[in-house]
Amino acid sequence: MRPTSVSALVIAALAAAAVGWLLLSSFYAQMPRLPWLPIVVLGTLAAIEGILAQNTAARIQHKPGVPRPDPLAVARYAVLAKASSLAGAIFAGFSAGLLAWLALEPTKAATDDVPAAIGGVVASVALVGAALWLERACRVPDEPDQKNGDDSGRRARHP
Repeated sequence: MRPTSVSALVIAALAAAAVGWLLLSSFYAQMPRLPWLPIVVLGTLAAIEGILAQNTAARIQHKPGVPRPDPLAVARYAVLAKASSLAGAIFAGFSAGLLAWLALEPTKAATDDVPAAIGGVVASVALVGAALWLERACRVPDEPDQKNGDDSGRRARHP
């Protein structure tokens, strides 16, 4: 499995921003207020993945007093991190598209929805950051070569 490409996340976010802008500009009059529940869910998921990243990194680096990691759990965390980073980038782009449209709309309803759009961007970016940190924490560190003590030319493996 390859590490998540930042360029793929940026492209997904830009595409989602365009979709968010188009949907909001077409259907804003018929829409209810922007909900806060997805923001809370994304923020909670970001916090959980941040804690997992810190815990997993300590286990993989064999810190004193920390048990060894379960390889299957680490593989699952890596998959979760890859999926979360993409989902977070899509939601961040979508929220940014909404925010851009709302910022240009002079109505009170649009002004009232701006905090939810800002919260969506912040929670989504936090999720992307936590997911990338968790993905990085799941990498197996380089092992020094036992024959000559030289670890040059070795690359980190991924679960």
